[in-house]
Amino acid sequence: MKITPRPRPRAAWTIMLALLAIVALPTPSRADPGFVRAVISRGSFLVGVTGGHGKLTFHGRNYPLTITGLSFGASIGASTVVLTGRAHHMQAPADIEGAYSSIGAGGAFIAGAASLRLQNARGVVLELTGPKVGAELSVAAGGMWIMLR
Repeated sequence: MKITPRPRPRAAWTIMLALLAIVALPTPSRADPGFVRAVISRGSFLVGVTGGHGKLTFHGRNYPLTITGLSFGASIGASTVVLTGRAHHMQAPADIEGAYSSIGAGGAFIAGAASLRLQNARGVVLELTGPKVGAELSVAAGGMWIMLR
């Protein structure tokens, strides 16, 4: 007859507590996308000034946005762009607030297109595209600030 050792009660309790701890651990919070629509106007002659407004739609609610910006470099002209797209990696509407930086080159004469991919310190990534109207040529580095109104 073969004798099998009985599990020790302490080992069983240890295993049960370990399983309970695994089940009870908080899961990472899910980051959801938001939808952004922004109207941005820009005027520049070496220094560019940007201003605009927009709307964030997140979890079925709308939040008004204020957009400001500044750029430095070789730029001249004026333009307006209507951007739409997604804001990725958001957990709350306030996550969209903050400074976004960009470096790029672009141009428009009467009509053109704009495409932006920007990120803030909270990890929110904006992917925006839209038509650009005006006359502007630029090779500039700058930043943009978005705030909830």
